[in-house]
Amino acid sequence: MENKYGIVGVAHIGLPTNDLQKTVEFYKSLGFEVIMQSYNEKAGEKVAFLQIKNYCIETFENGQAAMADGAYQHVALDVEDIESMYQKICNEKYTVITDGIEELPFWENGVRFFMIKGPNEERIEFCQKL
Repeated sequence: MENKYGIVGVAHIGLPTNDLQKTVEFYKSLGFEVIMQSYNEKAGEKVAFLQIKNYCIETFENGQAAMADGAYQHVALDVEDIESMYQKICNEKYTVITDGIEELPFWENGVRFFMIKGPNEERIEFCQKL
């Protein structure tokens, strides 16, 4: 099957929390390590990235966690070229739910991303680490 969008893998799963420290400690007890902690100024949220082998969780304290089954908020897919991906998504009329391509100062050089709605109202993020 052709990879016409340049998706190279799953970047992370987004998990909202009402208590970041409790969530971090829980996943650390399972063997995850904290690979980055930050503060998202735009959203006003503390953020932590936890990883074990090739599985990464982005957990962010937003005070609105569902505290129920289905609590994951989004899946993020790594892409090679965020600009090209955005153009393809727009040309094919997917529903973009961010203000175009956005940027956050995560990782060493930042990250650029945008999100679309999936067929079940799920959020799908496309991101490129800079």
